Amino acid sequence: MSLTCAVIETQEEIMSYFKKPCGPASIDPLSFARATVPGMTKQGPLTLAAVPAPLGVSSISRSASGSLKYASLGVLVLQTTSLVLTMRYSRTLQSEGPRYLPSSAVVCAEILKIFTCLLLVFRDHSWSVRGLNRVLKEEIINKPLLTLKLAIPSGIYTLQNNLLYVALSNLDAATYQVTYQLKILTTALFSVSMLGKRLGIYQWLSLVILMTGIALVQWPTDAASNSQQKDLTAGSQLVGLLAVLVACFSSGFAGVFFEKILKETKQSVWVRNIQLGLFGLIFGLVGVFVYDGERVQVDGLFQGYNMLTWTVVALQALGGLVIAAVIKYADNILKGFATSISIILSTLISYLWLEDFEPTSVFFLGAVLVIAATFLYGYERATVANPS
Repeated sequence: MSLTCAVIETQEEIMSYFKKPCGPASIDPLSFARATVPGMTKQGPLTLAAVPAPLGVSSISRSASGSLKYASLGVLVLQTTSLVLTMRYSRTLQSEGPRYLPSSAVVCAEILKIFTCLLLVFRDHSWSVRGLNRVLKEEIINKPLLTLKLAIPSGIYTLQNNLLYVALSNLDAATYQVTYQLKILTTALFSVSMLGKRLGIYQWLSLVILMTGIALVQWPTDAASNSQQKDLTAGSQLVGLLAVLVACFSSGFAGVFFEKILKETKQSVWVRNIQLGLFGLIFGLVGVFVYDGERVQVDGLFQGYNMLTWTVVALQALGGLVIAAVIKYADNILKGFATSISIILSTLISYLWLEDFEPTSVFFLGAVLVIAATFLYGYERATVANPS
């Protein structure tokens, strides 16, 4: 989290770029029972025969699972879009007094995420304090090596969270959202190298289309270059672009590394999120006092906080929980669909409400290619999973 704070210290100059305020052991219904197979003699051996599930049970189970799946995806769309726009608005809004410290916002988000995950683990163990203590002791204290492994993605996630603040302070929401989809490419590369996954030809083709779309989105027009040149002297788009690129690589590596840990163990995602959050909190506090220590001593840790700031904190914490729910109830293909919808929403809202982005035909072509690449990447995975 820390590296961002060094850049945020120049927030007064960065803000001059903008022309105006922006504005997660029931009985298996498919059970097996011992029964005599029809047609066998009395002397024939008893055989296990599959007994059909009671009428309607499996359909109800599928219906409930489908509801959770699409509900989690819907929340992901809203959370991603809301977080991008709210962070952008909070960092560019003109206000009196000191602005809130992004480093402190990340720390608060980690605390809120840990507290929420503790409640979820508490609920999973029938609200038993003894059960909660047992799980935390067995999985965190009694497994120090596994716990320490999570320091790696935790530190990277913390860095990534802070880089997002830098990116959103130097890029409009739509450009940021589309460019950030480069994390699909980095995730694929790390999945191949770290997990040994194989990608089909259409998946690699989708990655090429993705990179082309990203390039078109970043392609400036003469009019845009001339009109924005004066505003970009202090807060350069290059700073935001570099922040997004580093966030993409950190997101790809940390995500695949975390996936590798999850596949090696059988513990719940909530417990793993607690472990991640603990390290994230440590890294976050270090970042606060190293880069913003003097400002904290003068104006306090919660300087510049208001309802909008706490909304950013809540959305940031919600993000970790929503991603876990999507991984549990849905899959990465549908997650790509949700991300594509979020791109469209961010673009429309940025243009209609924030009024800080003027879409061009080149941008729309790039956005269409990015969305098409996301669908093509997901289509190949669906075809492999369901060859029939």
